[in-house]
Amino acid sequence: MKSPSHCTGTDDDQARQWDTREGCEVRQILDRVADKWSLLVIALLDRRTLRFTELRREIDGVSQRMLTVTLRQLERDGLVHRTVHPVVPPRVDYRLTPMGATLHHTIQALVAWTEDHQDKIAAARAEYDRREGEARSA
Repeated sequence: MKSPSHCTGTDDDQARQWDTREGCEVRQILDRVADKWSLLVIALLDRRTLRFTELRREIDGVSQRMLTVTLRQLERDGLVHRTVHPVVPPRVDYRLTPMGATLHHTIQALVAWTEDHQDKIAAARAEYDRREGEARSA
């Protein structure tokens, strides 16, 4: 039996409303896995285990607090596994779970799409900015 917050159906009408249906967790999950810190953590943990300090060093601009929050949320969602080693000082390692690894494949596809289309997107942005500039000048 599915939980009350489980969203069913994927037809076009339902897909357009995925974020407005009461109790639907899809929006919440997408918000979590698609935020920039989560994407970077998942990408860095692909096929390797990293310590907290290694992750923080690799992710430019992330604060210690934000990285902690991100890792806890990813762990709670079953995407990251945390291992605490009983040594002094404590050592904590993070790795993707099997489910997290499947998400990494999806992220790779998104990155590949972005790389394939970055020139077209840059051109579209430049054209948009040009039109907006002309409209402001008129």
